[in-house]
Amino acid sequence: MTDARRLAKSNQEQAVAAWIGHLNQLRLDTLLSGLARQGENLRDALSIIDQAVKKIDLEVVTTNRGGTKGMHGFIAEVAEVGIGNAQRRIAGAEPVYQWVNDNGPVDLLREGVAIQQKFVAAGGRLGLGAITEHLQRYPDYVKNGGRYQIPRDHFDVIRDLHAMTPETAATTLSRSGDGPSLSDWKRVQTFFGSGAVDIDSLEPSHLDYREAQRGAYEETLQSEKDSLKQTDEGRRRDLHDDSRPGLQEGIQATLLSAAVEGGTALVLAVVQKRRDGKKLRAFTADDWVDIAGAAGLGAAKGSVRGLTIYSLTNFTATSSAVASSIVTSAFGMAELANELRRGEIDELQFIENCELFCLDTAVSALSSLIGQTLIPVPVLGAVIGNTIGTVMYQAARTSLSAREMALIAGYARAQRELDESLSADYAQLIDELTASLSDYFEVLERAFSPDVLTAVQGSIELASTVGVKPEDLLDSRAKARRFFLD
Repeated sequence: MTDARRLAKSNQEQAVAAWIGHLNQLRLDTLLSGLARQGENLRDALSIIDQAVKKIDLEVVTTNRGGTKGMHGFIAEVAEVGIGNAQRRIAGAEPVYQWVNDNGPVDLLREGVAIQQKFVAAGGRLGLGAITEHLQRYPDYVKNGGRYQIPRDHFDVIRDLHAMTPETAATTLSRSGDGPSLSDWKRVQTFFGSGAVDIDSLEPSHLDYREAQRGAYEETLQSEKDSLKQTDEGRRRDLHDDSRPGLQEGIQATLLSAAVEGGTALVLAVVQKRRDGKKLRAFTADDWVDIAGAAGLGAAKGSVRGLTIYSLTNFTATSSAVASSIVTSAFGMAELANELRRGEIDELQFIENCELFCLDTAVSALSSLIGQTLIPVPVLGAVIGNTIGTVMYQAARTSLSAREMALIAGYARAQRELDESLSADYAQLIDELTASLSDYFEVLERAFSPDVLTAVQGSIELASTVGVKPEDLLDSRAKARRFFLD
């Protein structure tokens, strides 16, 4: 593969890796941004509840507004505004409830809709009597879009009784005792039967009747704060779940990588045949089969690359550039292993080529990482970094390789000359050693001769041969007598 083709292939691989890394970073950025916003939402929601408690304390309870019988109505209004706005804020929406507080026909406003609250339990009419009185004073209230809000527990009872048929009411409702009675059902049917108010003009409050009473609202609003915190935890879990790598995104990354690598392989195959001298119109069926085969192999490699990069970058602490280099190294080493099995290279060449291939891919990964850091533009920074780093590395490696080859050639020449010199010296030493050993064995043979005189003379020669001083040799009768008798 030429340097230009190798560079184009490397750029394509790192571009795919950078794009997958960009997708992963987008998910991470979205998660961090979402968590930051959710933190603000929680702080604002809790603050809204705290403000509602403070307002109730200072403007309702302390001033004894409404007196003993009417205070809970004002408590309900302020609490409704606080809870409604806090629940919207925890979900990231803007507050829409407003406390009118002018003792007029409207207690609350919600996105321009007028709301009149009726927290009334007197008379057992579930607040319907209070609504009737309000309509008598303001007959156009409902026609103008106004709504009535009653305690949540009262609304549940009214809704059930409104939907109940006469037969069901007669058989299931008691005439006295606990729970809704047949009289309650008749009262509800009569109220809505007049046509003045439709069931859709009523809505439940966030509070039950008992939760808006003096002495109970603190616990009610504290429970709401606990509920807001639970909602916050759920939304944070949802953000984490949404940020997790998914099958659909993995498939998209795989298909993208396959398409890009397959397309690159096709273009390079066509370019190679054009460089071989063939024009497009002269391409034969076999040429197109070769091109299609190269494109198909590229697409297969691309799909493996895309899936592997997506998996490594999302399930291990591996950058996209490094993940791509791992895949490229795996493909290259597999190809070299096939060459080794076919006998095209030996084991030493296999090891050396694997080292060089892994070094090439490592340089590509490092260059892409540096380029993406210095040029924080998705994909572009990685491609520029890879191009510059690879070109510089190839130039340096070519220069170093030429120098290394000259050094190796000189070293080999010196080794051959040294080998020739040492061989001659070795041969000479062997000859000298052979001659010395021959004389030594002759002396040794005489020293151990069965003939005593020959053995004595041989021992004297052996001692002299191994370096015994002449004055210490027992080479006369006088020396022998002195040595053994004196």
